[in-house]
Amino acid sequence: MKTMFIGLGAMGYPMAGHLAKKYETLVWNRTFARALAHAKEFGSRAVELPEVAEAGMLFTCLPTSQEVDELARRLLPFLRPGTLWVDHTSGEPERARQTAHLLQEKGVSYLDACLSGGVAGAIQARATVMAGGSEADFARARPVMEAYAARMVHVGPLGSGHAVKAVNNALLAVNLWALSEGMVALVQQGVDAGLALEVINASSGRSNVSENLFGQRVVSRQFPNTFALGLLAKDVGICVKVLEAAGTPAPMLRQLREFFEIARREVGSAEVDHTAVAQLLEKWAGVEIK
Repeated sequence: MKTMFIGLGAMGYPMAGHLAKKYETLVWNRTFARALAHAKEFGSRAVELPEVAEAGMLFTCLPTSQEVDELARRLLPFLRPGTLWVDHTSGEPERARQTAHLLQEKGVSYLDACLSGGVAGAIQARATVMAGGSEADFARARPVMEAYAARMVHVGPLGSGHAVKAVNNALLAVNLWALSEGMVALVQQGVDAGLALEVINASSGRSNVSENLFGQRVVSRQFPNTFALGLLAKDVGICVKVLEAAGTPAPMLRQLREFFEIARREVGSAEVDHTAVAQLLEKWAGVEIK
């Protein structure tokens, strides 16, 4: 089978590389030089968009659902009936359903198959996939996704993958913001940040943020740019749309969106790493977490 991967960003690039090791893989990226570099490194084939007609399975990993929908409209004349589109974008459930409806008119199936595990998971072929769509489409995509994913879960109908990912990332944001507030207060009281984190990670307050992010990025003062603050703020905003569609009470997560919109504005760049929210709280408190 021939596959095509569109969107060779921080996660898409290594994922498409794993795919190319097992399948004939076509690649395209807005910056075409990156597609050429991928072809040289992994043996994929850099192509122009109309060549999507050759692929039986199409993978996308783009910044937003709007870009996916625009791409779908651009590709529609070239797509063949029977093609399966697997979208790894962290996007909006309702927009995904609209895109899927558009593609159905051409006989193309669609899965919203969001990812977790970060860049490291993509590089190590250990990504987690949460997919929305039909069970038959998921079963068809699963053996191909095994090239780069260690865990794949069919979470429900179309839009469900985006919804679960948005809530998941909102929980990441909750933990990041809350830990930053707590650590700023502890340092202000004279507590060593490293020792405080050691205790938290051996106690009930631990989280992925405390165990795998805060020490390596904030306490170390490195702040490596792997997941942009602007993208996390976007995901929190999508989570609020999920809450609004559900009509369920969620005062905390709704307020969280405001926190991250403030952070995106005040940090000065949406491109900095998401852990930079700790620097904003440091600035407000007048202390440094160390």
